[in-house]
Amino acid sequence: MSKGRILVVEDDLDISQMLRLYFDSQGYEVLAVMRGSEALDVCRKKQPNVVVLDIMLPDMDGYDVCRELRGNLRTSHIPIIFLTQKDERSDKIAGLELGADDYITKPFDIEELKLRIQGAMRRAEATSLTDPTTALPSAKLIEEQLKILISRDEWAMLYIVINHIDAFTETQDIVARDDFLRYVAINLNETVEAHGTPNDFIGHTSGNDFMIVTVPAAVDTIKNEFSHRFDQGVLTFYDFKTRERGYMVYTDRNGGQQESPLMNLSIGVLTDTDGPFPDIRMLAAEARRRATHASGG
Repeated sequence: MSKGRILVVEDDLDISQMLRLYFDSQGYEVLAVMRGSEALDVCRKKQPNVVVLDIMLPDMDGYDVCRELRGNLRTSHIPIIFLTQKDERSDKIAGLELGADDYITKPFDIEELKLRIQGAMRRAEATSLTDPTTALPSAKLIEEQLKILISRDEWAMLYIVINHIDAFTETQDIVARDDFLRYVAINLNETVEAHGTPNDFIGHTSGNDFMIVTVPAAVDTIKNEFSHRFDQGVLTFYDFKTRERGYMVYTDRNGGQQESPLMNLSIGVLTDTDGPFPDIRMLAAEARRRATHASGG
């Protein structure tokens, strides 16, 4: 099971390859790009757990990358560690003022970098900023987003429930479940990137629940596209026999044989016209109620 997804933004091929090989051997999924524009694209679509960001890049400097990540609702929570040859105090302060989480200078000790990455990821998880499996915003960030939502004039929310994931975990294991959840997160990001707006929000509310906040004009397209992606991809997580049978068979904890439908979606849609909602608890409860009463089951 992957320990997390690291994005390395570094135009020195030797350093980039060294970091990729080392962190891959440590059990991390490593993505590497050379340009700042590529980093912004990957962050929106793949949601890394942490970004290791060089300041000197060929198309834009790391400060601009950091500024854009912090200014985008979908990427503002991602921990950023600056990796640079600059060692001036003013450069460090500039990076931290932009919202970077840490700063390490070249030449560096790769074990120290590993500890800094682990620390940044732990802090994000401990403060309920991100889900450790999907790297999507979780409890605290979702709560903040819902507080903003009830004060806005126009908004739409999709509340997404993945049904029968517990049975899937019984037939497979936790590693397979986490791989599937990461697959779901990537598809959510890619769908919203393609059909939503730059300020749309995606959250992982609990083990099998997700939410998207967008604009009313985009909600149906996002719902239909994500549902299509899910239906096309979910079957690849089952073996041939299960796909042919059309349902899961597993042994429960009491030794009995159980059957369960394959995983599917229930999606509830909520908009500002369904309100008003006096507090975020009522908003969240109504969104989930609509999802659980939607088709899927």
